[in-house]
Amino acid sequence: MPPEAAEIAGRRKVSAMEKETALRLDVAALTDIGCKRTNNEDSFGYDLESRLFVVCDGMGGRAAGETASATAVRELVEHFSEEESPSLPREERLYRSILHANQQVYRMAQTSEDLRGMGTTLVSACVDARRMVVGNVGDSRAYFLRGGVCVQITDDHSFVAEQVRLGSMNAEEAGASPYSSVITRAVGTAETVEPDIFTGNLEPDDILLLTTDGLTRYADTTAIARLILGSGNLTSACQALIDEAKRHGAVDNVTCLLVQFLEGVNRAADSDGAAT
Repeated sequence: MPPEAAEIAGRRKVSAMEKETALRLDVAALTDIGCKRTNNEDSFGYDLESRLFVVCDGMGGRAAGETASATAVRELVEHFSEEESPSLPREERLYRSILHANQQVYRMAQTSEDLRGMGTTLVSACVDARRMVVGNVGDSRAYFLRGGVCVQITDDHSFVAEQVRLGSMNAEEAGASPYSSVITRAVGTAETVEPDIFTGNLEPDDILLLTTDGLTRYADTTAIARLILGSGNLTSACQALIDEAKRHGAVDNVTCLLVQFLEGVNRAADSDGAAT
């Protein structure tokens, strides 16, 4: 079954399903400028030793969006690694790391007029044995594939998504809305932020996708599953997803990070990666 979500501690969402056998992780990530933009404001990063993965989509004038997303990725990965403690649940560790990334982006934005007002979406996942924890702020998304079926884990923090959840707008109206790019939560635009946190169990051959709206505005869960499962490996799957967005015009940057869960345990070598 895909991860479920339940409200706890206000807007922090958790559904706990645990199993204590480590899985090996296969990872691939690609980012593309798209067809219309002249710069890439997306960033991604991961640390296989900490089993942490993150994708961000920056926003702001000049180079501010690039700075916001790159800073959020770097600060999240570093803080998560430093917070390691047997007594600290992964949910709390990821939650604290997202808050830390928010504080660092916000503080940097106050240092320069060129950076003031910058921010970024963030979607991240960490893995503990056979448990997965996902956190998000904004409209970058996490998807989960099992048995050929793809489901969206995260809820968008956007104006149109919230209108759909309230019943004030249907999906077709949301897709055509001129406010479809307006997000209601972002990392770095205020001193504090409230991420959503989800947890779920993992089985061998499950696949996790972290991606920006440069893909999701063009591909639904059916298309995502078809493109990933029709590819020979994770890198090819990332490229296929990007190509799908570009086939439709790709007005924004496109970033995809895929993690497949396999039997066995990773070696320590080649444990991290990042792109900005």
